[in-house]
Amino acid sequence: MPAELDNDLLILLSDVARHMRVYADQLAQGHGMTRAQLIILARLESQPDLSQNELAAFAEVAPMTIARLIDRLEELGFVKRCPDPEDRRIWRLRLTPAATPLLREIKHFRAKLHSAMTKGIEPAVLKALAVGLRQMKENVSGCRSTETST
Repeated sequence: MPAELDNDLLILLSDVARHMRVYADQLAQGHGMTRAQLIILARLESQPDLSQNELAAFAEVAPMTIARLIDRLEELGFVKRCPDPEDRRIWRLRLTPAATPLLREIKHFRAKLHSAMTKGIEPAVLKALAVGLRQMKENVSGCRSTETST
């Protein structure tokens, strides 16, 4: 690879994301699930009682896509749909006790991935990197919003 591409931020970000996805897919496949389903479980652990629409907005996917993913998680016994007490049209999502061992494994996996990814990088650099990545996400998100509204 030419030297200028070795330091191209867009290529590096894409490569890191791809490697993370491949690594995460290994864990998911070991449980007969998708990476997206593992992410849903982790999200519901930190934010219980989300609606399917709220979860779809976080994941930036169509509500129908989330519905299919939740159907599978419900079949596996990890998630249950509960009626919203204020609006019967809304289903709130809750983890079941059966999800607890898998959630422990997800946490362990995330710690292992984080350790592998950040090996040899100083904490101050990681903090600056996180700040920069959050700003990049906001910038790109803002571009998308502006472009779709014009």
